[in-house]
Amino acid sequence: MQAVFDKIKKYNTWENPNLNTGFERKSYLNKVSKFIGNKLIKVLIGQRRVGKSYILRQIISYLISQKGVNPKYIFYVNKEYIGFDDIKSAADLENLFTFYQNELNVSGKIYIFLDEVQNIENWETFVNSYSQDFTNDYEIFITGSNSNLLSGELATLLSGRYTEFEIFSFSLFEFAEYKSLQINKESFLKYIQMGGLPEMFNFSDEEIQRHYIESLKDTIILRDIIERNKIKDVTLLEDIFKFSAVNIGNLTSFSNIVKYFKSMQKKTNYETISSYINYLKNAFIVHEAERYNLRGKQVLGGVRKYYLNDLAFKNYLFGYYPSDIGYNLENYVYLQLRRMGYKVHIGVFGDKEIDFVAQKHQKTIYIQVAYLLNEPKTFEREFGNLLLIKDNHEKIVVSLDDVKFSNYEGVKHLRPWELVNPE
Repeated sequence: MQAVFDKIKKYNTWENPNLNTGFERKSYLNKVSKFIGNKLIKVLIGQRRVGKSYILRQIISYLISQKGVNPKYIFYVNKEYIGFDDIKSAADLENLFTFYQNELNVSGKIYIFLDEVQNIENWETFVNSYSQDFTNDYEIFITGSNSNLLSGELATLLSGRYTEFEIFSFSLFEFAEYKSLQINKESFLKYIQMGGLPEMFNFSDEEIQRHYIESLKDTIILRDIIERNKIKDVTLLEDIFKFSAVNIGNLTSFSNIVKYFKSMQKKTNYETISSYINYLKNAFIVHEAERYNLRGKQVLGGVRKYYLNDLAFKNYLFGYYPSDIGYNLENYVYLQLRRMGYKVHIGVFGDKEIDFVAQKHQKTIYIQVAYLLNEPKTFEREFGNLLLIKDNHEKIVVSLDDVKFSNYEGVKHLRPWELVNPE
């Protein structure tokens, strides 16, 4: 164990507390820091390469610089690094943690950070044990790239003892700050073309950017989906991902997807399509928005819409065309609402569709999305659908018009960069 311990020293703060923390993700750091100081397990989940590891290191830096935590009381494991390859199971992790405590002679409160924890077999036994240990004080932070990280028996086991934070790629505002850009229509159009994956900002050549996105997609498909779920038809999985990417914002159903592939001479069935789409969702590369009946106050099954976790996957892999701007705008609004902490559905009001019904706690927002409001019938449709809803919840139309329109009968008009948290 001494050899393993020596290998991982450079990744921890015991001898060098100056970590590479990258661009500070202030919104996430603020959210997580509110929960620091209790025994709740902090769980950061999200797609691979959106910056979860950097946020963990920013939390570590915050503990040392702002909370005065002694660096040797921080224990960090990242299963993405080759130095931690020997840590394969919960038993290995337990042996290393015990060795660390003895080697550094630590006995007070210890902060445990486990990055990409799903790559440690039976990791949950370690986390559950130390989160409940009453003989010493431990505070645990974990990250994972699968939405089923805390599911089934484990969720029941840890019920009430963890809090979850979904991490997305850079927002428009982070992108603009990183790139030193003014937030306006020009920077917005750059953002929805390039996407918000942090590593992309280090590449100026478009071919290198495309290669990076292709490699990331392949890694997610292979490591987070195929290996984990023992996928047999890899080509079909790739095709379903492409279908989701090029049909952003279109109402569809599993049955319709089956018919589409059958028309392309590809055999499949409802169960396979359902399973494969769920695998894409679990890896956070695709999101699903179900319909919500505003009159019946219930979620409707069957037809739903899909959105990408980052538009770079569509634009670099399947093309970026002027006709796509409206769909990209809709994808942006969906993700921005999710970043703001809302649950998002597609609204159904009689025979009318409301693009988004966003709900958080007791707050509801109805949102229509249009590329431009340059024709009277477009203006009437987008504002008119919202005016049919006779309640006091906030109603917004988002468009890319150069002109900012006045509120119309209580319905606000916003450009996409104006859709932000009021807090």
